[in-house]
Amino acid sequence: MLLSKGFEVEMYTGTPQGDVIGLSDKIVKQLDGCFVREPDSRNVEYTTAPYTSYARLLCALLKPRQKLRTYIRSLGNYTILPGSTLSLGDSSRFFRSDPQNPYHEYIEQTYGTDVVTASIHINVGISDPEKLIQACRLIRLEAPLYLALSASSPFLDGKATGYHSTRWQMFPKTPRNVPLFSSHKHFIDWTEEQLAIGTMENVRHLWSSVRPNGDRRPYNLNRLELRICDLVVDPIALLAITALLEGRINQMLQYPNLDPLQQSKFTPEELVTMADNNETAVAHNSLDAQLQHWQDGRTITAKDWIGEIYEQIYPTVKPKGYSCFLSPVKKILRSGNMAQQWLQQYQQGTAIPAIIEQAIQEMAQQEKDLEYNLCQPILVA
Repeated sequence: MLLSKGFEVEMYTGTPQGDVIGLSDKIVKQLDGCFVREPDSRNVEYTTAPYTSYARLLCALLKPRQKLRTYIRSLGNYTILPGSTLSLGDSSRFFRSDPQNPYHEYIEQTYGTDVVTASIHINVGISDPEKLIQACRLIRLEAPLYLALSASSPFLDGKATGYHSTRWQMFPKTPRNVPLFSSHKHFIDWTEEQLAIGTMENVRHLWSSVRPNGDRRPYNLNRLELRICDLVVDPIALLAITALLEGRINQMLQYPNLDPLQQSKFTPEELVTMADNNETAVAHNSLDAQLQHWQDGRTITAKDWIGEIYEQIYPTVKPKGYSCFLSPVKKILRSGNMAQQWLQQYQQGTAIPAIIEQAIQEMAQQEKDLEYNLCQPILVA
């Protein structure tokens, strides 16, 4: 049986030349129920319903984007932008989408434009809270691999930053110290303590690479939320990354001892430090980053580690019928993620505005092709 999966998708709006323009107040008002505003008006978010079917997920990703494109074109010559940072600027100013919102006021005053990023959050349904917490432990240690596949933010304010994921390098992970939760009760007790001492403003104010999620956090939990990924504008690549994640969780459910608390020679505190260091390394070099493996401490590149997991989970994935959605992971490993492709163009002499402009055109064409070739037959059927 496949697990349920859904996405939270943050995207920038702007001009075909890559200038970011804040339109979220108009979008949220006009496309009621489809989109929600972020604290800064330059990006907007939509959420897909949870589906077990990858084909249905594909259309759930595309349909809101087509609706958004149609609406912002009616406002002027506007489009959707790729990338997870303000590639061409301006990161010096915060453009409040809801000036009367006190939580937005807190966000701006505390974090500034470090939070004005675009990302993908992948939610995977797990009904048993203890299995969910175990999955969070495992994926916390392997979250850098998903960032490595998705990295798409090498530029900020018209400059190459030296990072493949500038977003994750600058994003304020909060609270600063998040343990490896040993049980659901541990997560409840820790969350209550953070709220009491003020390191979290509310139950949503846990900004780590992965977290348990549910209708009444921290008590009622039903899904793992992977928050580390940069924006993946290619839906096929996003589904491949999701299939890798689902395959790894299914492997854990099939082999219950697949758990950092059981299979690692390191203490929980050492594992947290290792995960944080690996995230930093991947923010710099994505697939080429040198990482420390949580099981035995050996050094391994992100690319090779992903390849190992791919081979491990394939026997689990194939009988469940979604191996075709997993296979594009191999293409990302061969061709590089978006950040690597952009940096290659940059190193060959292409100006950053030209790189972004071309990516905007390719993104729009890809959506059109996918909707025509794949979603129409599904919708008709």
